[in-house]
Amino acid sequence: MADAPGGEISLLLGRIREGDAAARDRLLPLVYRDLEQIAAACARSPHASLEPRGLVHELYLRLAQSPLDARDRKHFFAVAALAMRQILVDRARRRRAAKRGGDALRVTLSGVAGGRDTLDAAAVEQALRRLEALSPRQARIVELRCLVGLTVVETADVLGVSERTVAGEWRLARAWMTRALAEGAA
Repeated sequence: MADAPGGEISLLLGRIREGDAAARDRLLPLVYRDLEQIAAACARSPHASLEPRGLVHELYLRLAQSPLDARDRKHFFAVAALAMRQILVDRARRRRAAKRGGDALRVTLSGVAGGRDTLDAAAVEQALRRLEALSPRQARIVELRCLVGLTVVETADVLGVSERTVAGEWRLARAWMTRALAEGAA
């Protein structure tokens, strides 16, 4: 997820915040491949209701309809990953509705799945919300590490904390999520 030459992504994000509509159109081609990689990680499952490309397109529609207030490239990708997660969760909820007959969406949450390859998107969302009530920073670390795929160093940079803080909070959050998801599956 490298920035374009000369920090063009960050520059375009600044122009978008200032209201430049053309900058938004120039941003998508620069970030499309990276968004597809994030989408592939979010939707990695034979039961996923969207292909990565479709998820990116739905994300773009959502981003086009709302103000984009990303500070820089890393913040943009974090916002994009969270929006993708919400798209998948919304779709999973609709699919699970009784009138549609169920079919839970399965997602991969690397580093937290406790040995399982895929997890129910709604269960992951519920566990993340519970963790967020206990520790918003730990929930954010799980999102950035698992859904965006940031390293400890990149996560520390996005959150403005030390790498040691992220590493420690990541260990706690990973253990908490593993336990919460195992209890939910039982």
